[in-house]
Amino acid sequence: MSAATTRSRTPDRLCAEAVDLARTAAEEAAAPGVVGEHAGLVSEGDRVVTHFFECKELGYRGWRWAVTVARASRAKVVTLDEVVLLPGPDALLAPEWVPWSERLRPGDLGPGDLLPTDQDDLRLEPGYTGEEEPPPNSVVSEEMQELAEAEDADVTPGAPAAQPTVPSRGTIASVAEELGMRRARVLSRYGLHSAADRWEEAFGPKTAMAQAAPATCMSCGFLSPIGGSLGQAFGVCANEFSPADGRVVSLAYGCGGHSEAAVMPKPPQPASPVVDETRVDPFPLRPARDSGSVPETGDDETAELGHS
Repeated sequence: MSAATTRSRTPDRLCAEAVDLARTAAEEAAAPGVVGEHAGLVSEGDRVVTHFFECKELGYRGWRWAVTVARASRAKVVTLDEVVLLPGPDALLAPEWVPWSERLRPGDLGPGDLLPTDQDDLRLEPGYTGEEEPPPNSVVSEEMQELAEAEDADVTPGAPAAQPTVPSRGTIASVAEELGMRRARVLSRYGLHSAADRWEEAFGPKTAMAQAAPATCMSCGFLSPIGGSLGQAFGVCANEFSPADGRVVSLAYGCGGHSEAAVMPKPPQPASPVVDETRVDPFPLRPARDSGSVPETGDDETAELGHS
């Protein structure tokens, strides 16, 4: 270690003793009564020392008043350099500022909110590049020239409100619209991979639900396939009792609601009634006279009671 480095780490004696000068400067810069006790000092270099004082200002817990003093070479008078308020090791600090685009989280978008998309968003790429157009100096007929101009008008980039009306039937733009290709921008390869990683993390084969599932979604009858390249690895769950109902799930995902996991047997059906049409059972229209609970009496017995 050089002698210069040793001198810079050792506080200058006169600068270290200038505590009163540093306190007076701190009290002049701060509000009355907010400068606390002396909290130490540190050597900033040759004959340069910074004194620290506690800050009693409300809302500045852990902050310190830092007063830097210095002394010229071979001089005995200590002078004031600067007075600042600095955070200490345990100071209460405001969180680091983060742009709104990085603070936004899924679910923050509410009704009526508009989320702008950057022109150079890595998740998107142009859906129509115009590569199919003929070279500027190529010889084309007037009919083809008019058709090309009409096609250029049909695919004019811009917001949906600025797009023209429905393209004419039979044009390239109308065919592209039927195929879902008449969008100004589409998902890029980065956007596809980003969405796939996000979906696989939520409903993929490494989740606890998939690890305990009896089978994967690939063999489940509740899986609704999706189109595009993502359809090779993902689908939509249509089981209302599944935790992934209405969500995009990986084909390797699974849950206990698999359609073939536990098939319940059909309930037993009762036998059809057998009707014997070869035999006739007689049924009397009137009950027999002796079928009642009261025995039938003759006229002689009732005549004594005055009945006729």
